Amino acid sequence: MQILRWVSKLLLLPFFLAVVSPLSLAQTITPLQTSVCAEADRVALLGFKARILKDTTDILSSWIGKDCCGGDWEGVQCNPATGRVTDLVLQGPARDSGIYMRGTLSPSLGSLAFLEVMVISGMKHIAGPIPESFSSLTHLTQLVLEDNSLEGNIPPGLGRLPLLNILSLNGNHLRGQIPPSLGNFKKLQQLSLARNLLSGPIPTTFQNFLSLQSLDLSFNLLSGLIPDILGHFQNLTFIDLSNNQLSGLLPPSLFSLVKLQDLSLDHNQLTGRIPNQIAGLKSLTHLSLSSNRLTGQIPASISSLQNLWYLNLSRNGLSDPLPVIQGRGLPSLLSIDLSYNHLSLGTVPGWIKDRQLSDVHLAGCKLGGNLPKFTRPDSLSSLDLSDNFLVDGIAGFFTNMSNLQKLKLSNNQLKFDLLDIKLPDGISSIEIQSNQLSGFLSRILNNRTSSFLEVLDVSGNQISGTMPEFIEGLSLKVLNIGSNKITGQFPGSISNLKELERMDISRNQITGTIPSTLGLLSNLQWLDLSINRLTGKIPTSLLGITNLRHASFRANRLCGEIPQGRPYNIFPAGAYAHNLCLCGKPLPLCRTKK
Repeated sequence: MQILRWVSKLLLLPFFLAVVSPLSLAQTITPLQTSVCAEADRVALLGFKARILKDTTDILSSWIGKDCCGGDWEGVQCNPATGRVTDLVLQGPARDSGIYMRGTLSPSLGSLAFLEVMVISGMKHIAGPIPESFSSLTHLTQLVLEDNSLEGNIPPGLGRLPLLNILSLNGNHLRGQIPPSLGNFKKLQQLSLARNLLSGPIPTTFQNFLSLQSLDLSFNLLSGLIPDILGHFQNLTFIDLSNNQLSGLLPPSLFSLVKLQDLSLDHNQLTGRIPNQIAGLKSLTHLSLSSNRLTGQIPASISSLQNLWYLNLSRNGLSDPLPVIQGRGLPSLLSIDLSYNHLSLGTVPGWIKDRQLSDVHLAGCKLGGNLPKFTRPDSLSSLDLSDNFLVDGIAGFFTNMSNLQKLKLSNNQLKFDLLDIKLPDGISSIEIQSNQLSGFLSRILNNRTSSFLEVLDVSGNQISGTMPEFIEGLSLKVLNIGSNKITGQFPGSISNLKELERMDISRNQITGTIPSTLGLLSNLQWLDLSINRLTGKIPTSLLGITNLRHASFRANRLCGEIPQGRPYNIFPAGAYAHNLCLCGKPLPLCRTKK
């Protein structure tokens, strides 16, 4: 579903590239120079370089010599006729944590009087405030300072930049309220302040954004109402106000935005009903209202949204009955999530079961009886029927589910032997915990297990037999087999699960010693071996797991000194309680070496 979620955001990419792509060419194409750069601009750029204490991007190493417009200064582009700097584009790779700049933004950049584009993004460790001097850059059309570590408030003086059409400060540590002065941007097309710590209301001065096409204020601490002024922005195609603390009703004018394609208001505190006027969003492709406090019924008018392919209304207080969706209703639908509302569906509605859907999430919808038979099982990639009352029907359930990647059937009343289950080859996540499964774990984990499998949770069942040997090449990141009836020894081949981040084998009957090879799992963050019959010492090799955040060895038959190093000697004493004779911090010191 996450892949689908970002498809709609990619619809904005041509718009962004249309204004940014000429800038990136500055690093590879240099126009014919007729004038060397102005000395004032060179000094301003060197002032920025002086404030960067470390540069693993190696960009600034090219900033030498007297001509910053000669094409040798990476990221700098000039007007060839005047020798004045017009573009400063410094972009770090988004995912490579080893590539960054460390330092602060120099106020000297505010002296680049003819600067039109400033992009300093993905540098990760550029901290400190946004200089007030940036408000002097009156020729600026784009200011992009994404994915750094900038702090403090957004300078109100930025509202004095009359030509700005893109302002993006995503992914920093900015605090305080959004300055009302930003409403002065008459030509603004894209405003992105997401993933910061901004608080307070959305300013009503935003009513001046008549040209706005994209608004992203997600992942902040914003509160108050969603202002009704959003309905004035008839050019809006993208709104993301998710993951804030916004409250009140959905503003009626919001549903007059006929060009709007993506609307995300999830994870707020919104109340009231979804109005019938939602049919006015004729271009809508993506709608997420999950994790709010919405009540009432889903309006039947939602079926008229011809382009809607993603619908997430989960975790609200929506009630029965569901609207009857006729054959031509919601023709583009691919993903639906109605989980955890006040719905009592009984069975999966035909208009969901008979469609060619990619994601079907109906967790906590009071489904009963046998597992449903989908008309187009080959289209499913994610299926969540957790927390229902399903009892049977596993035989043949996965037939033709050739594209299934994520499966959640946890907390039902399913009763079957693992021998009866034949999983799709490309499945990456299986969560069937808290049912009545029996049989041997080796039916799922064996030498035919797909390398795509990353999550396996079969805890809280009646699975027996021994822990299987783990072959090389597995990509498991989560392994939870806790609260079953598994016996035998802890296999040393656990070291083959090199990607493992979370392991829980608690509440079984596993015997023998903890293998020293467990210490080779350097990515492990969560380890629970409690309530088994393990003996011997806790191997000192576990000190090699430096990322461990939680561990429990409670209620076994372990003895000897606890490994004396972080984090083992600072875990709470309860993590080692009810063993034979463990000692050393955080327990009492060992009396003798022996």
